[in-house]
Order: sequence, then structure tokens, then C-alpha cells
Amino acid sequence: MHTSAIHNASSDNYPEITAVWEASVRATHHFLTEADIQFYKPLVLNEYLKSVTLYYIKGANNDIQGFIGIAADKIEMLFIHPDARRKGLGKLLLQYAVKEAAAFKVDVNEENEQAVAFYEHMGFVVVSRSPLDGSGKPHPILSMELNIPQ
Repeated sequence: MHTSAIHNASSDNYPEITAVWEASVRATHHFLTEADIQFYKPLVLNEYLKSVTLYYIKGANNDIQGFIGIAADKIEMLFIHPDARRKGLGKLLLQYAVKEAAAFKVDVNEENEQAVAFYEHMGFVVVSRSPLDGSGKPHPILSMELNIPQ
């Protein structure tokens, strides 16, 4: 798969992207309750997706397999459908964001150990930690930045 497989998303894609978000969260964010997921889902669909530049990758069945959202120099969201994980899609989207959008920062749920390990593997380092997430819930956030050798 190559970067030509990465597409700009529009609001027409929001429902399918939100479905990918939910499937991914259910597979990886074990620290969230069902109530948390139901709290965030309409925010993702109606607010969060609108606040970023979105890119996505489709699979063989023409369905969205993963997406990334970028605002300024920061990756605000990166989610891969559970059926498409471990196929290099997250790496492809992340490299695209770094190269094409100069996105060198990301906030990650500390409790999402797989994501923290992924970003560390991709060269990001923790620069700070917040005990609360952006909604004030007790889910610690790690702010990470790409470690670019000087």
C-alpha cells in the first residue's frame, strides 16, 4: 500500500469514520466504560471530526480501514479498524502526517499501552503528562513529540 491510498475525508465520510473510531476504541481502550463510549461517540461525529483535517485509507472492500486527524502540527486522532490492525496502516498514516502535514506532536491516553508503544516505536518521546483527559475525566494523557535528531 502506498500514499496514493490515502484520501482526504469529507463530512460525507463522518459516519463511516465514526464507526471505525468506535470499533477501534472497543478493541483498544479497555479503560473506557460503555457510558464513556456513548459520551464520546456523538462528540466524535458532530464536533471532533470537524476540528481536524482528516485523511483515511480504504480496504479491498472499499471500506474505510483507518484514519488520522491533524490540526496544525499535532495528530489529534489516529484509529485503525480492529480487522485491519497490524498491517502497517497506522504507520503509513503517521508517516503521511509527519511528511505532508509536519505533524510532530500527539497526545495519547497513558492507559492505551499499545498506542504509547506504537508512537515510541515510531520515534516519539513523552514530553509531559496530564492526570486528566481533555474532558476532565481521570484518564491520564501523555503529550509526545517526534524525537528529531539535531
